[in-house]
Amino acid sequence: MWFSRVADSTQAKGLLPQAERTEAGYRLFDEADLEVLRFVRRAKALGLTLDEINDILDLQRDGAQPCGRVTQLLDRHLDQINRTLAELRELRRALLAARRTAEVTRRAGGDAVVCQIIESSPGPGR
Repeated sequence: MWFSRVADSTQAKGLLPQAERTEAGYRLFDEADLEVLRFVRRAKALGLTLDEINDILDLQRDGAQPCGRVTQLLDRHLDQINRTLAELRELRRALLAARRTAEVTRRAGGDAVVCQIIESSPGPGR
C-alpha cells in the first residue's frame, strides 16, 4: 500500500513526527499529517527526493511560499532529464550505426578477432 511506504519514508526522514499507534500497532494520523503524506506522494511522483521535499515543507512551515524553490528544483530535474535524453539519443545513433556496420560486414563475409561490430565502433576515449 502506498500509504504505508510513504509514511515509513517520511517519518524516517523527519518530514512527519512519529505517529502514535493503536494497541494493534496501526499508526494514527491527523488530517494535517495525511495532507503531508499526500503532498509527499505527489512530489515523489514528480521526481523530487525526500530531501528536496523536506526543504519545501520546511519553507512552508516557516511561513514562506515555497513555489519559487519548487520551480528551481523542477528546472534542475528537467535539465537532468534533457541531458539524459541527449545521451540516449547519441547512444541510439551509435547503436544504429553499429547495426548497419554489422549488416554490411555480415553480407561481405568479413570477420574480425572477436566481432567487427564492436571493434569498429567508437568507444570511450576515441
